[in-house]
Amino acid sequence: MDYAEISEKLVKILDLRYEPVAVKVVKKGEPIPEGYNIPEKNIRHCQSIMRARKGESLVVPADKHACVVGGSSLGILVTPDKVASGEFHKNIGMFESAEAAAEMVAQRPTFEPGSRIATVVCPLKDAKVDPDSIILVDRPETIYWIVPASTFYKGGRVNFSTAAFQATCADTTILPTLTGEINLSLGCFGCRRSTDIEDDEMLVGIPFSKIEEIVSALEKIYEGPMQKARQK
Repeated sequence: MDYAEISEKLVKILDLRYEPVAVKVVKKGEPIPEGYNIPEKNIRHCQSIMRARKGESLVVPADKHACVVGGSSLGILVTPDKVASGEFHKNIGMFESAEAAAEMVAQRPTFEPGSRIATVVCPLKDAKVDPDSIILVDRPETIYWIVPASTFYKGGRVNFSTAAFQATCADTTILPTLTGEINLSLGCFGCRRSTDIEDDEMLVGIPFSKIEEIVSALEKIYEGPMQKARQK
């Protein structure tokens, strides 16, 4: 697959503000790909996504993951007791009780603990290995078009799952990888507090296995429905 061509088509058709981001979560036993920069300071998964959409190519090993919540859901770090019990998120003030926060953590999509060793995050056009998911961060109108593209050939409706936390890890990296379906996210507390995502932006995660099909559908939608909606 020509990553640069796919990326160019996404940028042109959707009029993206930023580069599509390729994400691979390296499995235990796999070599960590070369040619990517290791961040000098520890970094959150959401921060790596936002940096990649502006052109950076990063590999983040376990000891460089700053967020234990994201790192543990990605199968890279151990889930701390305070996270599993709900105490951590309760103390932030987003849940009335630790039990409610613990229920969110219990239901989050995760990779098997200890099954991954690093994340590779870069602009899709610069990817050197097959990613697990492609993440777009943009305006709702832009992200919307991924929905009709994903149903163009098979029809039906699109369901999406999200929570108060973990927009880039659980919602748009892990869930599309596990389900093989797109997933949308409005962002999350951590993402909005720790990155430069704008107030008018949201995210979508696209499973890599579906990216060619979605781009093909976008090309067919572009000249007709998309132009009619955008030129109102």
